[in-house]
Amino acid sequence: MHLRSIQMKGFKSFPHRTKLDFSPGVGVVVGPNGSGKSNITDAVLWALGEQSPLAVRGQTMKDVIFAGGHGVSGSSAAEVEVVIDNSDGRSDSDFSEISIVRRLDRAGEGEYRLNGARCRLADVVDVLSDTGLGKEMHSVVSQGRVESIVLSRPRERRMLIEEAAGLGKHRKRRRRAQLKLERTEENLSRALDVECEARSRLRPLKRQAEAAHLHERLARQSDEARYE
Repeated sequence: MHLRSIQMKGFKSFPHRTKLDFSPGVGVVVGPNGSGKSNITDAVLWALGEQSPLAVRGQTMKDVIFAGGHGVSGSSAAEVEVVIDNSDGRSDSDFSEISIVRRLDRAGEGEYRLNGARCRLADVVDVLSDTGLGKEMHSVVSQGRVESIVLSRPRERRMLIEEAAGLGKHRKRRRRAQLKLERTEENLSRALDVECEARSRLRPLKRQAEAAHLHERLARQSDEARYE
């Protein structure tokens, strides 16, 4: 599995559609300071679902949209497509190539697409969970990240090791299962409350029905006695 290509449009310093193709092995992006090398790394991280603007060196997530400059007007939206080669079947997907697209406009409306189909962030995370990639898998090491890991607290280092070992996906799935269980318990509690209230209303109705049956039986017996 390897990064096959990345395509950016309106993302940071890439106002026009720009595509970079990669081959298996080590790929190196070189260029002078300020040419946008770090923005390529940010684009990969952002497309894989990063939710923190600080992680992609911004104050708000809208900062990833090209703001304009050098005679070029600002972009209305940022879009990044990351294509991952899955010919080795490492990801639990039927596709030999995984395309992940993330888009965000200036109104704050965003969307994800997985192999062309609209999806949720959770779907992207699930597809990447078995690959060692993703926004929390530390597959992208930004500037200053190594130092922050060295200076991190024991609990943070433990979480880092768990993510590297692939335990993070199981922790997320367990958390989702716990949330579903909690919601089910809440729904069950509400259903029991409704049942209890219905039973309290049913008792007087039952007495009224019994009284009606008794009245009907006595009336029938009275009519039979009168005819006799």
